[in-house]
Amino acid sequence: MRITCASMLLLQLITASLSQFPRPCANSEGLRTKECCPVWDGDSSACGALSGRGFCTDVEVSDEPHGPQYPHTGIDDRERWPLAFFNRTCHCTGNYGGFDCGECKFGYWGSNCAEYRELVRRNILTLSTAEQQKFISYLNLAKSTISAAYVISTATRAEMGENGERPMFSDINTYDLFVWMHYYVSRDAFLGGPGNVWTDIDFAHESAAFLPWHRVYLLHWENEIRKLTRDSNFTIPYWDWRDAQTCDVCTDALMGGRSPFNPNLISPASVFSAWRVICTQPEDYNNREVLCNTTGEGPLLRNPGNHDPNRVHRLPTTADVESVINLPEYETDSMDRFANRSFRNAVEGFADPETGMSVLGQSTMHNALHVFMNGSMSSVQGSANDPIFLLHHAFIDSIYERWLRTHQPPRSSYPRANAPIGHNDRYYMVPFMPLYRNGDYFLSDKALGYEYAYLLDPGQRFVQEFLTPYLQQAQDIWPWLLGAGILGGLVATVIGVLTVLLRRKLKQNQRKRRASSYGERQPLLQSSSEEGSSSYQTTL
Repeated sequence: MRITCASMLLLQLITASLSQFPRPCANSEGLRTKECCPVWDGDSSACGALSGRGFCTDVEVSDEPHGPQYPHTGIDDRERWPLAFFNRTCHCTGNYGGFDCGECKFGYWGSNCAEYRELVRRNILTLSTAEQQKFISYLNLAKSTISAAYVISTATRAEMGENGERPMFSDINTYDLFVWMHYYVSRDAFLGGPGNVWTDIDFAHESAAFLPWHRVYLLHWENEIRKLTRDSNFTIPYWDWRDAQTCDVCTDALMGGRSPFNPNLISPASVFSAWRVICTQPEDYNNREVLCNTTGEGPLLRNPGNHDPNRVHRLPTTADVESVINLPEYETDSMDRFANRSFRNAVEGFADPETGMSVLGQSTMHNALHVFMNGSMSSVQGSANDPIFLLHHAFIDSIYERWLRTHQPPRSSYPRANAPIGHNDRYYMVPFMPLYRNGDYFLSDKALGYEYAYLLDPGQRFVQEFLTPYLQQAQDIWPWLLGAGILGGLVATVIGVLTVLLRRKLKQNQRKRRASSYGERQPLLQSSSEEGSSSYQTTL
């Protein structure tokens, strides 16, 4: 009962956030008017207009042609996003952001969003034990807390009625919200009839938007956790898997070890053994022509290393990463998984990292890690169920950042037209609300308020990766050190007092013996007693 009350109180404290369908707009009125311009609580006006934070405006989508991979028109809600649902949304001014302009753009803080801050994402293996445990607890809290600001769609727009008379949305916990988003952006398109789908469609993979989309995805996820935990300094850690021979983070202290009872399951000693996955049965959804909902579909699966060795020969090496970064072109040729000497295609894992030439039947770089995990993370649509997904994509994002800093490409290097559907420069990312264009995130993380520890200069890197964890550990154990110091001081004081008292007693006895020496000498037994006293004192 106390846990339920605490959860309800926490839900009331959470402010508006960034992700899928804003709760204020997920109703018949929003669907009928096709307007999503929520009132900002700060001034009780739509989009915070009275405070100059933003205003409600028509959505203008790009009409640039996309590639031939998807030959259909008007059959999928994600086409020309978000027009199937809304054609008017908030446009935020200055550094303001959020679906109601009540927040700040990435990297900016404060009531007026005028303060720029840069937070550092660190290697999970260099975090202190307390920091690692805090990260795990945050994940578990997100998995058990219903999102206060967002819901998911459980049906297509057509199924909700022409005027939105049948709104079909569902609550979802904060962690699974992002699992569902990753499913929704990559799911197959329904063409009508059981199992009749178009599979060569993905708004976040296999083309140019792969890296910008996942960059925004991680930023949103970070933002949600900060608000859920009220920890404004939280950042997603990364796993540097270069040259790894095994899954270094697959321990019970981190992301969960292997179960001794079933190698496909997580160890019972890990909190992740109790997690249930969603959106892992795309064939079933296609056959029934339904969207994934919040129904649990079994435990989290993972069996790292027991994958098809013909598909993944080994995990990526340092040399692989360097070769990929040296590719000068972001996107080439058909701008899909068959592109040659494309940095994006090589880092995503559809090309040989040494030559940059596309390969069939093999998975490299980013894809190699997914296949290597051999479980929930190995299927695109349900891969975000495994929390290692976050660590992995944070490191992929750091490689993207290194490429941007190395080549400093102009905006024109990002494809403006003819990329697969959803990947052109000015296409809005599916399914984010507020709206973000792909090309707007073809820029350095410095503009977005974060950095990677291993990309810092040596002095800053020492502070982040070595000194900070040490100080954190010292902070965690200082109460024990203080207690031990106090106890040691008390023991030393007692010993000192006893020593002084015994020395005084000994001197008194010696004076008595001198006085009696002028009379009868004491028996030999007294000498033995003195020796014994001396030994006892020494022993003390």
